[in-house]
Amino acid sequence: MLRKIGRILLIVLAVLILIGVVLALAAPPWVRRTSEKSFPQTDGEIRLAGLDSPVDIYRDSYGVPHIYGVTQHDLFFAQGYVHAQDRFWQMDFWRHQGAGRLSELLGEATVDTDKFLRTLGWERISKEELELLDAPSRAILEAYTEGVNAYLADYRGTTLALEYAFLPIINSDYEPAPWTMLNSLTWAKAMAWDLRRNLDVEIDRALLAKSLSPEKIADLFPPYPADHPVIVPGFSGEQSSASRFTFYISDVTPLFEVAQTQLSTLATFTDGLAGIGSNSWAVSGDLTVTGTAILANDPHLGSQMPSIWYEVGLHCAPKTDDCNLDVAGFSFAGVPGVIIGHNDRIAWGMTNVGPDVMDLYIEKVNPENENQYEFQGQWRDMQIVAEQIQVAGGETIEHTVRLTHHGPIITADYGLETFAEDAGVEVPEHYALAVRWTALEPTCVFCSIWKINSAQNWDDFRAAAQEFVVPAQNLLYADVEGNIGYQMPGNIPIRVPGHDGMDAVPGWTGEYEWQGFIPFDELPFSFNPPSGYIATANNAVVGLDYPYLISYQWSYGYRAQRIVDMLEGAPGLIDFAYIQQMQGDNKELLADDLLPVLMQIPLDDPALEEARRLLSGWDGQMDMDSAPAALYITFWRNLLELTFSDDLPEFYSVGVESGAKEIIRNLVAQPNSAWWDDKITPEVESRDQLFAAAFAAGYEEIRKLQGKDPADWAWGELHTITFENQVMSSFPFIANAFNRGPYSTAGGSAIVNATGWDAAVPYVVNWLPSMRMIVDLGDLTNSLVVNTTGQSGHPYHPHYIDQPDLWRNIQYRSMLWARADVEADAEGHLELVP
Repeated sequence: MLRKIGRILLIVLAVLILIGVVLALAAPPWVRRTSEKSFPQTDGEIRLAGLDSPVDIYRDSYGVPHIYGVTQHDLFFAQGYVHAQDRFWQMDFWRHQGAGRLSELLGEATVDTDKFLRTLGWERISKEELELLDAPSRAILEAYTEGVNAYLADYRGTTLALEYAFLPIINSDYEPAPWTMLNSLTWAKAMAWDLRRNLDVEIDRALLAKSLSPEKIADLFPPYPADHPVIVPGFSGEQSSASRFTFYISDVTPLFEVAQTQLSTLATFTDGLAGIGSNSWAVSGDLTVTGTAILANDPHLGSQMPSIWYEVGLHCAPKTDDCNLDVAGFSFAGVPGVIIGHNDRIAWGMTNVGPDVMDLYIEKVNPENENQYEFQGQWRDMQIVAEQIQVAGGETIEHTVRLTHHGPIITADYGLETFAEDAGVEVPEHYALAVRWTALEPTCVFCSIWKINSAQNWDDFRAAAQEFVVPAQNLLYADVEGNIGYQMPGNIPIRVPGHDGMDAVPGWTGEYEWQGFIPFDELPFSFNPPSGYIATANNAVVGLDYPYLISYQWSYGYRAQRIVDMLEGAPGLIDFAYIQQMQGDNKELLADDLLPVLMQIPLDDPALEEARRLLSGWDGQMDMDSAPAALYITFWRNLLELTFSDDLPEFYSVGVESGAKEIIRNLVAQPNSAWWDDKITPEVESRDQLFAAAFAAGYEEIRKLQGKDPADWAWGELHTITFENQVMSSFPFIANAFNRGPYSTAGGSAIVNATGWDAAVPYVVNWLPSMRMIVDLGDLTNSLVVNTTGQSGHPYHPHYIDQPDLWRNIQYRSMLWARADVEADAEGHLELVP
């Protein structure tokens, strides 16, 4: 079967290359003309059945729609319509991904991905959630769905998106189905998956236990640094009997490429959402020039084309008790409402909490019946779900899902068939691995979003946050009255004493069952703290005095520390220019620990000594035009490789966010640690020897990459971003019609301007600040935003790629609010009429 698939893929690739060559000769004129067919109507009048009253849609000079309607139904109807106008291919792809139906769209290459997603059951759980919706939430989804389908009723094929011109190469019979309410709900599961962390940690620790001592494993999972800030200092909540734990972090994971073959497609399609981190901070009027609050947010996600965010304004005109929306900000194409933004009274931002809401259970399976598992001495029947995977151009595949009371069995679908042999933990002879995850229990995170959209004060905001169950976010708040606040929501499991959630545990004994969830009133929150600010950057929410375990997997707080340093070190009262400067800060904090060691090490080559002088007096800013930054980063990459490649051959392929940095920071204080020794050589190397070797290797690398003259070295020439279409970028030549770049960038991993990269593809940006927003609660018309790419999903549209230079240079555009300003800036006025 695999050989057959391989032959098919080779034939498809050959055809794609042939077509690509033809297109390369004929494009861009043919491609451009075809893409232009999908450009939406943004002026004039369109009559649509289903509206209550006329709706005005003004497109500003960046293509952002500002929607004005008399009823809430019409606003969400119109939002669905404009989402489909600008981003329907993105919506179509995302709904297939969220439902585990990629093979219906893309064929055999995605069957393994679909098997895994069907095993997890995103769509099954979303169906349960749909049945549980209250009437107002159902009405929102119904109106939005009507709007999307109103657009689909009039457009097909290339009039929807350029991607449909190429899709027949692999799927000649595809026609988009009508949009459904379920299609919107499944996206929440996809986001929850991409913002999870703990499952891979438990697998990694089990695999590491096979080859590393407990002490070395502890080195790889150091505690959260005591000298870095927590979000809500001193918060202890109500006392409970839950065990207290030291906080560990796992940004170094995955250390091994678990299930590389089975999940390679999943990784490709979810890289654009990988939840690496985010920044947000709110400053009270006591610290600002205006005397009013300011809120800033920049969520860090994987790069993609088009941007994951779609900006929109939804305005009841007039605002009444029955129609109370007056909101602007960033949405997901495919989902009604505004995810991050502000209304006329409050503003809110989000960063990922990263709570431990997943556990891996080792189940003992009945050797005589693989559909039974043991629990507390009794055999239990697994629930069997028969899934059918329809494959475009192929046969329907039967896929059996087995469910325990802990959750689905993922052994085969997650590539863990050899777990017993590879792991250093006790495993029964007949076993299976099941995962429990809060996202596999019915919730409604979008219901929380819709209530936040119309919240008028702190109490409304907190009430809405109670439904924000998974993925749990650091919810930041500010309002026009000058208040600032913070709420951590989510269903956070209470585990029994001795179960820290870091390792796979026996499922058959009953000793490791969850004991419920932390009550919402005992989850961390803050309102108008004495400091006058609240900052979140995926760092630890609370300190060791908090009685419950939230996570061992915080980011290590490098970005948080820098944000706090800048807030507390502001030269005076804070203004908008200073907030912009903060969002674009490129300071590499680890350099403060590494350079004092590097600068005092004897070097045996005058050329190396001359190069090292470049780092003397460097301010640690990873600016685009910085030669010291380029030299420093090649030294850092080689230091990682030399330190870990002998002990952990796969380590070099992982990211270099704050996890690896904190490990090295701790090891720097141990000059004779065994980690510095290169096992391949007979000598026993020390820290200083490895630093010298890494600097020599880094020096040679930068000379090879950018020439011998340091005047030609520039970090931005190494650190580039190419925005890639999540599907079409895989096809030679065709990708050129969709991808844009490369663009030089500043910043780096564990830096406030968090343009991350990993060592598998050195220095190339693979995650980034996916947008930036600064809200002035004293005068909302002063608020600023910038997106990564543009508002449109249509290649060659004027708003397809009109923001990357603003974004990479830390520049902004107005976040239009007042209707008069919107109309004055409008490049299009479309009226939807019943």
